[in-house]
Amino acid sequence: MADVQMPELGENITQGTVTQWFRAVGETATAGEALFEVSTDKIDAEVPSPLTGTVTQILAAVGETVAIGAVVAVVDTTGTSVVAPTSVPEAEAPAIVAPIASTALAPPADASTPALVPAPVAKSSSPVDARLVTSPVVRKLINDLGPDAGLITGTGPEGRITRKDAERVAFSPEHLATSRVAPGGGPRYSTLSIPSAPPAPPGAEFVAFNKIRRITGDRMIASKAISPHAMTAVEVDYESIEAVRRVNQERWKREEGFTLTYLPFIARALVEALAEYPYLNASVAEGGLVVHEHVDLAVAVDMNFEGLLAPVLRQVEDKRLAAIAREIADVAGRARNGKLRPDELSGGTFTISNSGPFGTFMVAPVINQPQVAILSTDGVTRKPVVVTDGAGGESIAIHSVGMLVLSWDHRAFDGAYAAVFLRRLKDVLEHHDWSAEL
Repeated sequence: MADVQMPELGENITQGTVTQWFRAVGETATAGEALFEVSTDKIDAEVPSPLTGTVTQILAAVGETVAIGAVVAVVDTTGTSVVAPTSVPEAEAPAIVAPIASTALAPPADASTPALVPAPVAKSSSPVDARLVTSPVVRKLINDLGPDAGLITGTGPEGRITRKDAERVAFSPEHLATSRVAPGGGPRYSTLSIPSAPPAPPGAEFVAFNKIRRITGDRMIASKAISPHAMTAVEVDYESIEAVRRVNQERWKREEGFTLTYLPFIARALVEALAEYPYLNASVAEGGLVVHEHVDLAVAVDMNFEGLLAPVLRQVEDKRLAAIAREIADVAGRARNGKLRPDELSGGTFTISNSGPFGTFMVAPVINQPQVAILSTDGVTRKPVVVTDGAGGESIAIHSVGMLVLSWDHRAFDGAYAAVFLRRLKDVLEHHDWSAEL
């Protein structure tokens, strides 16, 4: 017999909620294949089985939150298994429900369909019995519901309130129609999942927000509320980079299997600029900045227009151009295929948002909290520029030119610091010996 434990799920994550089992008691688990799905406040992820054998016990029920390292299942690897009872031990009663800070409601487990409307229940402002709450995820939902928590009817064993029970109320039209304003007068982040328009008329299509859309909206509003955003932009002449790409592109694609874009050049130049202006590679803590030792670069990846994920490249300052290009291609591909590990989506110190492939001119991105800056890399186009020769003479030439836009937190530094950082980044991009990097 071998225990299956809740794995490490990322930096500062101490627990995860089991949302689905892919193998039942008595079925065979195969090493490397998905055994169960776990949800945290950062990501939902499939957890592969660490070994091959017959599942004899499932110790964490769907909806139960367990600590990292806790045993969630037992697998018999000997080939002859004795199946244990399928009942799950009763969860220990949690602490009394108390209001906690929450920037987002957890979305419904099936985000592709609208939430169910709860059965009519007399509305009450009485608190929920803490003994009926099964997990911290459910407590967060209930705390955000406020007085509407009294509408929840538990459908779990002995009347316990499950995540789905809370979500039926949290995402019901009745609750959301009355929760557009928080007690303090500001917008409630949870209402981002509900359209302000009337129900879709005949002939119109209603598309429910998926989980990524809701979480993205919640976090963007929270970021705008937390950070005093400012924006600085600079135009970059990419002609020297374009010359290197033209010479190496065919060989690179043949050997590496993907196109050499401008993004790894920008990431590589970013490392040089951040070394000189380290306050941009920082996070806000209470009362000041945490200036990071390493550049852990988050790169926003478009999920086929279904949302964004920002996997993190660790210690980019130790990598050259080719290594950065390969790593960006790797994490972007795995992000779109749902193969990222939870720890690859946390702990970034600076973020790049790459809209350039779509031909944008200038995008003002929203800061990825708790970082203090995010860089938008916009479209590169051929346009006339003034070129100065060695003797100081000027002429017009056609070069590849694009914008870089920096959104930054005015608490961390002022406009002059942002401007000199962009000037240094521009200088590296335009004058670095890129051919030597390849």
